[in-house]
Amino acid sequence: MESKAKLFGHAVHPIMIVFPLGLFATAVVFDAIGWATGNGRWLEVSFRIIPAGIIGGMIAALFGLIDFQGIPWNTRAKRIGIWHGLGNVGVIILFGASWLMRWTDPSNPGALPVMLSLVGALLMLITGWMGGELVERLGVGVDEGANLNAPNSLTGRPARESRAPDESQWDRA
Repeated sequence: MESKAKLFGHAVHPIMIVFPLGLFATAVVFDAIGWATGNGRWLEVSFRIIPAGIIGGMIAALFGLIDFQGIPWNTRAKRIGIWHGLGNVGVIILFGASWLMRWTDPSNPGALPVMLSLVGALLMLITGWMGGELVERLGVGVDEGANLNAPNSLTGRPARESRAPDESQWDRA
């Protein structure tokens, strides 16, 4: 099933997810450093990057929803897509609650907001696996006819075409 929202021939949703994934994971790492060292600046930095992850997650979700709508009902992909999307809404809620609870004292938030972020990150691992299952196993968002010798996506040619065997792999990226 080919992605419905593309930029330069590639699905937008997988491009956008790297931002919230990286920001949320970094927030959890900074929380851990802050707790381990007792340095509240790390916890404050975590507080400051969480909203960027939330905004990035909401943008990625819009493009994920566009692709989700193209998945036929009564398929395993649709069921996984539902759980993937709902789980990621849960990730946003957990990090959002963590951020709001840190508001009054970002450099000393207490244990609960940090635990909410940690749980959000653990849930993110599960929903990330589900996203991988959708793309890698079920082919959601993959061009129809994709193959190891498909032409460059910028050519506008269909993925099911193959380059001639005598073409060097370096001729056209």
